[in-house]
Amino acid sequence: MSASPSSMRCWVDFNSKNYLSHGKLVCLPPRMGSSMLSYHSRADFLKLNSLTSLSSFQHRNGKLKLQSKPIAPSRKLHQPCALVIRCDHPQNADLPRYHSKKEKKPFPVPIVELRRAARERFKKSRGQPKKPVPPPKNGLIVKSLVPLAYDVFNERITLINNLKKLLKVVKVHACRYCNEIHVGPIGHPFKSCRGHRASIRKGLHEWTYATVEDVFVPVDSYHLYDRLGKRIRHDERFSIPRLPAVVELCIQAGVDLPEFPTKRRRKPIIRIGKSEFVDADESELPDPVPEPPLKPILTEIPDTEIIAPRDEEETIQLSEETLEAWEQMRRGAKKLMRMYPVRVCGYCPEVHVGPSGHKAQNCGAHKHQQRNGQHGWQSAVLDDLIPPRYVWHVPDVNGPPLQRELRSFYGQAPAVVEICVQAGADVPDQYKPTMRLDIGIPTSLREAEMVV
Repeated sequence: MSASPSSMRCWVDFNSKNYLSHGKLVCLPPRMGSSMLSYHSRADFLKLNSLTSLSSFQHRNGKLKLQSKPIAPSRKLHQPCALVIRCDHPQNADLPRYHSKKEKKPFPVPIVELRRAARERFKKSRGQPKKPVPPPKNGLIVKSLVPLAYDVFNERITLINNLKKLLKVVKVHACRYCNEIHVGPIGHPFKSCRGHRASIRKGLHEWTYATVEDVFVPVDSYHLYDRLGKRIRHDERFSIPRLPAVVELCIQAGVDLPEFPTKRRRKPIIRIGKSEFVDADESELPDPVPEPPLKPILTEIPDTEIIAPRDEEETIQLSEETLEAWEQMRRGAKKLMRMYPVRVCGYCPEVHVGPSGHKAQNCGAHKHQQRNGQHGWQSAVLDDLIPPRYVWHVPDVNGPPLQRELRSFYGQAPAVVEICVQAGADVPDQYKPTMRLDIGIPTSLREAEMVV
């Protein structure tokens, strides 16, 4: 750059942590705006780079902008240029906040915003004719989402079958006393166990072999024959079957399973009141003809018939297929949840697929006596339906094991992702921030103490 210091402009664009790890230096033509910085001399440059100037930085959307008054450059100087530091994706993001069992989960959308949106809808609909209720609120299914429901159901079966095969080649450990797991040849040494008699063991885990249920956490819910029917009473809690919540969501979205029948309406319901309706007369319609499923439904492979991958190439291919099934299942389930509501208890992990939660008084969370065992239902998010089991990321499987003193330098990832990465799959971009792949891990405790 041939420009003198007095005519140079600097635009800093980076993320809050380790912004130079993926930074790119680009020379751009001069631009005017609040993010441009002009200065006259080297003394101003040193002043801006001092620690006292950090108070003028403002974090906005992962960018730091320098606020300063524009100064007109001298006419005798060369044409200025801009120095830009960019980052493609954020780094070193924190994990989702852990909520204590003694506090209620936060609502996905605050109550204040929900009430404000309801008031706006009421004002817009005042004096307007009532519009017909769209599916699935009118009892019909959304036909455009039926193929997606079959895809989500099959991706779940594919994920379970592939995880059974990968567990033959990738070692996964589970603690005998708590629900923590670790993916790697040796269990981690961190003192984080809170299970039975953890104080005697000083928080150390006692590792055993893990199963698929430890990696892919099963979340069950009640099966509803009629999605718009009456709520499940407390005395019916043992007579109604329970099945995985993802499967129940797919059934309500259009998947037909003979072992779990459900009511399919061919005419919209007739709404009488806010919570009262009657079914339309379908006697003039022809008898329904049983149709074959739109897509073939996969089945789980028994544990006795599981065959491990033969070579490294097959292992890598299997890990990539497993990771793709994990992403497709989560992405499809999120789309289904936008149309078919899913409820979760704000105090315990109980999930119910339906417009309103059940009345079974089986909540045993904190202060359940004050609620008489009733659940505090609220809208669920994707992590409530498919919880990601976070585990510690092992930077090098063949290298030294994790050290207790260097815990703050290690990242974490969902157990399914960590298994696939250790089996040879590429790391997806959305999981790189929490895995801390660009952090330099010290080789000793003395080196770690010297890190600023």
